[in-house]
Parts: sequence; C-alpha cells; structure tokens
Amino acid sequence: MSTPTTHTDEFIKGLWRDNPVFIQVLGMCPALAVSNTAMNALTMGLATSFVLLMSGLSVSALARFIPREARIVCYICIIASFVTTVDYAIMAISLELHKSLGAFISLIVVNCLILGRSEAFASKNSMGRAAADALGMGVGFTAALLSIGMVREILGAGTLFNVELFPEGYQTWTVMVLPSGGFFAMAVWLLVVNAIKQRQETAARLKEEAS
Repeated sequence: MSTPTTHTDEFIKGLWRDNPVFIQVLGMCPALAVSNTAMNALTMGLATSFVLLMSGLSVSALARFIPREARIVCYICIIASFVTTVDYAIMAISLELHKSLGAFISLIVVNCLILGRSEAFASKNSMGRAAADALGMGVGFTAALLSIGMVREILGAGTLFNVELFPEGYQTWTVMVLPSGGFFAMAVWLLVVNAIKQRQETAARLKEEAS
C-alpha cells in the first residue's frame, strides 16, 4: 500500500523529481523560444504558473459538473479564459515586454503541461492538492525557464536583466540569443540535471546496500 502524499509533497515534486522541463520535457516551445533573456523567461514562467494555478483550482472545483465526453473542451475554455487575463495584464504592464513575447502568450492555451495537469491531476483531486501540484509545477517550470534564460542572456548579450556584467571589450556569443541557442542551453542543463540525479541514485543505492 502506497504512502499518502501531503500537500508539501505535491508541491516539492514539481521543483525537482518531476520538473516539467528538465525531467518530463514538457512545454518546450516557450522554454526554447522566449528564453533568450532572463526577463522574458521569468515573465513567461510566472504567466504559465498563474494559469496553472487558476485552471487547476477551477477544474478541481467544477470536475463533478463537467460531462466526461466534453471535459477536454471545457478544460481548454477554462485555460483560455485565464490566458486572456494574463495577456491583457502583461499588455497593461509593459507593451514592449508583450511584443517581445508575441504569440507565445496566447500559446499557453495549448501548453501540454497545463492541460496535462488539469486532466491527470486536478480533475481527480481536491482543490488543496490541485493548488499544491499547480504551484509546484509552476515554480519548477519558472525556475527551469529562468535558468535557461540567464545563461543565454549572459553569454549572448553580456547582461542579466539588462544590467551590464562585463567590460566594454567582452565578446558576446551571438548564437545564444538566436533560436539555436535555446537548444544549446537546454542540452547543457539536461546534462547537469541528469548527472546530479545519477549521483543521487548511486548514493541512495550504496546507502541501501550498506544498511
């Protein structure tokens, strides 16, 4: 019999064990397309986290009233409502930031991470557990995008959140702010994460054998 998980467990799993980007490899479109700067990555991560949380709460609350045959359509309508809210909010805060993110804000609607969590978790659990799961996945997604965006901006532009980090003669790696730079940064982070997980698994196995 499996041990029941707490709300804290549901939150923590999204940060590392089931990280949506580095472990599940979900939401690759925004992770690679808009992470050319740390600000773009952070904004997209926060926007996705908000939609994850609100759609998860809504699906959990309304699951019993949604016909099984129409559940996917209903989930998409719920998600689209919150994406529209985020879209207008970003536009009101900064038109320049809204333009730099472009159509990728609207594409949050079809992010497989959000629809997947609504179908696989929120619709089958209480609002508290759905909120914990959504927050964990959202923070994990944001952290992953920010990690990629920071590397790309530092190497590609010599800045971090538009603050100059290097002397005037610093030679930037232009490729890092191009679309291909997203694949390079993603590959490096996947190597780092996999190396850490392998070390953890080896240490846990050795500890188990020694006990």
